[in-house]
Amino acid sequence: MDNNSSNFIRPMIKKDLETGKRDHVTTRFPPEPNGYLHIGHALAIITNFDLADEFNGKTNLRFDDTNPLKEDIEFVNSIKQDIEWLGFDWDGLFFASDYFEEMYNRAILLINKGKAYVDDLSPDEIREYRGTLTEPGKDSPYRNRSVEENLDLFKRMRDGEFANGERVLRAKIDMSSPNINLRDPVLYRISHTTHHNTGDKWCIYPVYSFAHPIEDAIEDVTHSLCSLEFEDQRPLYNWVVEESEMDSKPQQIEFGRLNLTNTVMSKRKLKQLVEEGYVDGWDDPRLPTISALRRRGYTPESIRAFIRELGVTKGTGEVDSRMLEHFIRADLKLTSPRTMGVLRPLKVVITNYPEGQVEMLDAEINPENPEMGSRQIPFSREIYIEQEDFMENPPKKYFRLFPGNEVRLKHAYFIKCEEVIKDDDGNVVEIHCTYDPETKSGSGFTGRKVKGTIHWVDANEAIPAEFRLYEPLILDEDEQEEENQEEKTFIDRVNPNSLQILNGFIEPNMKNVKPQDKFQFFRHGYFNVDPKHTSDEQTVFNLIVSLKSSFRL
Repeated sequence: MDNNSSNFIRPMIKKDLETGKRDHVTTRFPPEPNGYLHIGHALAIITNFDLADEFNGKTNLRFDDTNPLKEDIEFVNSIKQDIEWLGFDWDGLFFASDYFEEMYNRAILLINKGKAYVDDLSPDEIREYRGTLTEPGKDSPYRNRSVEENLDLFKRMRDGEFANGERVLRAKIDMSSPNINLRDPVLYRISHTTHHNTGDKWCIYPVYSFAHPIEDAIEDVTHSLCSLEFEDQRPLYNWVVEESEMDSKPQQIEFGRLNLTNTVMSKRKLKQLVEEGYVDGWDDPRLPTISALRRRGYTPESIRAFIRELGVTKGTGEVDSRMLEHFIRADLKLTSPRTMGVLRPLKVVITNYPEGQVEMLDAEINPENPEMGSRQIPFSREIYIEQEDFMENPPKKYFRLFPGNEVRLKHAYFIKCEEVIKDDDGNVVEIHCTYDPETKSGSGFTGRKVKGTIHWVDANEAIPAEFRLYEPLILDEDEQEEENQEEKTFIDRVNPNSLQILNGFIEPNMKNVKPQDKFQFFRHGYFNVDPKHTSDEQTVFNLIVSLKSSFRL
């Protein structure tokens, strides 16, 4: 596979195979089922699957469901759907909860080796005893309990004898370690909570940092890829594998996370936006979740191309969101049908066009892909144009419609503005024009030229439609003029103008469009038929991306 998605990781794996350190490659994507996947997870998904595919290996999907308080089967199903939609099939489907008994036995092994103990300190006391980055921690008064007492207490923890938070199991490593992650980290905590997979069988649950390396080892994962914030936890990862006496020895490799401008990637922040009603669910097209990108109209091909162009590095930083837009434009350019839609309608009456007459005009479906053929558009005496395509008193270099000016109607004729009709408040409500029948598009007319071409739909046969236009949901700090930026939370940066809903019209040949159909609306941009709000009564279009951008690769 020829792509950039593995960068510094690829030669590491290649060397492992060439030197005989590994005889196979197994990667895994290990999401926690406590939220919806976002574009940052796409980086991990594509990297893991691409690397395994390149080296004829396999990739497992494993749900790290060790915290039942935050997990739900809804998230499990959405994650599976997202991975499949991105174009990948996992080799094995596993849950951390499948291994709870094995993890419990490995914890018993650690206790018997004197490497783990039951601690009665409260969570606040544990934090206090842990020390700081500059000061060593101090031993818990319960650190030197006997093996027998620890075994008894741990069994009673499992049997449900103690309340939540009353006791924990901790690793016994080094309270003076310069790496704070090695200062006797918690391995198990009590949580009398029903688990989505195991029900009420367990009331103690392993913490992620203990469960994760054991899961990798059980599945014989060779290269455990994770984001850079886990780099300091690598010594603990290796300690768990070694001291738990796992047969397989996976290697943890960290890479930089993907962050985009004008959005948030934190699950906690995304959850807040959803639960506090700032957005229309986890699939709101303004969010960076994969389900939101799908609903907005992004294709899996565009996301894969974006991720592979970025590659994987050790660095951190933000990627301009316009780069992602570049790839969806490139993907849709040759595949999306062209059409015309009027978002802010203004009626035009062509006074010299015969009343009651309708003619069908030919229009190409995609001029850059002639094989897509052509479509028929009705044209009659009354049409709709965009309000912004008419000005009564235009500035210089305004080439669209104004009194006395002539423009071309796309695929149709030249029309000239003759009269402006206003309501009692002075608002323009209708334009009267004349057309020149000699100027029909495709006729070869060369008698004169006009500088402006505008789009339109037939007023009698056009279909009403709703258009949803999007701007970035989160304003970057340099886009705001308010003072005291450092005191602002991300909620203060939510863009109140991130969604605009308009009611307009589309060509009648679009009456049978289906959810997720994609089109390029002339002069407006690429749009997707919304799968959530489209019904038999109304078609809703989401703006995917505008037609042009100043961004360059």
